[in-house]
Amino acid sequence: MRVRPPTAERLGLSPAQYRTLRGLRTPERIQDFVTALPTNFELKGDTALSVRETLRQGHAHCLEGAFVAACALWLAGEPPLLMDLQADATDDDHVVAVFRRGGAWGAISKSNHVWLRWRDPIHRSLRELALTYFHEYVLKDRKTLRTYSRPYDLRRLAPNLWVGRDDNCFDVAEWVDDSRHYPLITAAQARHLRRRDTMEVKAGRLLEYAAPNARSAVKY
Repeated sequence: MRVRPPTAERLGLSPAQYRTLRGLRTPERIQDFVTALPTNFELKGDTALSVRETLRQGHAHCLEGAFVAACALWLAGEPPLLMDLQADATDDDHVVAVFRRGGAWGAISKSNHVWLRWRDPIHRSLRELALTYFHEYVLKDRKTLRTYSRPYDLRRLAPNLWVGRDDNCFDVAEWVDDSRHYPLITAAQARHLRRRDTMEVKAGRLLEYAAPNARSAVKY
């Protein structure tokens, strides 16, 4: 179902920022735009930039890219939905913007690695979509993905909390993280997961944007 796009004034975007996002009329174009944003390696500390600040600073990590993608989907007449992919305690979560085509789910994703990226809208359920990330959701040679969330509709929040905000949106990140999650595997299955082989680990080191240090190369 199509939704009514909000105005630039309601979102707190500049006219130029609004035109930029409004021009991304399909999920594919939105993905291309998010991919082209250099990775935010958070060199000055943790960030959760709003859409306006992400566009102003010109870089993004996964959550910030998901905010931008969700806002662009909203302007294209789609609901701005996020899905949180939750890892075990050793790894970081990943957030994607999800959308539907013909009743099937797809995802727009910002990642500096080759694996956790765009998903075509061919998946019959969110669980099916989340499972496509399982094999490649890794920390070195370990598969760490454990749960996925129900869609978090950002229309439930005032736009000044995640679109036109000056300071970080850490509270929004926490609300998404605290939303209801569903397990992808059992504890017994987790104990028997096969480690990735040498070739897979090597391929996993491929980065789109050069990282400033080894920690950033793994985290982003």
